[in-house]
Amino acid sequence: MTQRTELGKKGEDLACRFLVDKGYRILERNFRKPWGELDIVAKSPDKTLVFVEVKTIRQSKGGSELPDCRIEPEMQMTGAKIKKTKRAASLYAGAFPEKIEEKTGWRIDLVALTINEEDCLINHYENI
Repeated sequence: MTQRTELGKKGEDLACRFLVDKGYRILERNFRKPWGELDIVAKSPDKTLVFVEVKTIRQSKGGSELPDCRIEPEMQMTGAKIKKTKRAASLYAGAFPEKIEEKTGWRIDLVALTINEEDCLINHYENI
């Protein structure tokens, strides 16, 4: 397993724990089909079907040496990635309509993690 793959798995593990602690129920992880990939598929406390994209970075304790060069995991969620995620979520929702509550529907969230030697900063953005 590469360092990048290990970091991604660790980020997804932490994101799942974070979501479960918020009352979400994890339905699937790493759902892959020829038409796309979804990091996490979950049910929110209000029964909304949620497709969660996880972006993780590792940052040294001091951060970047350059003051204006702070890297945020949210920066990895590009327009192209949002488009791919929307497509995969839409196709998943069409393939599994029984998982969608009529009143709440579905949405896409982003969980962005910054991991350093001492702790982990987690930001959860709903309905991106």
